[in-house]
Amino acid sequence: MNKAELIDAIAQKANLTKADAKKALDAFMETTTDSLKKGDRVGLVGFGSFSVSKRDARTGRNPQTGKPMTINAKKVVKFKPGSELDNAVQ
Repeated sequence: MNKAELIDAIAQKANLTKADAKKALDAFMETTTDSLKKGDRVGLVGFGSFSVSKRDARTGRNPQTGKPMTINAKKVVKFKPGSELDNAVQ
């Protein structure tokens, strides 16, 4: 499902116009991004939680040459599904 299909589905399920559904989805994404940038956790009970984790620098291999290379440390976004979402997918 891409963003346009998600907007259509939200509009239909919530009885909104596509424009309103797009505004709501964009607001959710922007607010979640802002919270994660600050280092906060975003939890939606039953659905899951988004958090930021730090990945340490490590040594890897260049797949073309096989030579060792350093992979820099960085922050990564993690998503942990909630029990209701996990059970629904099973």
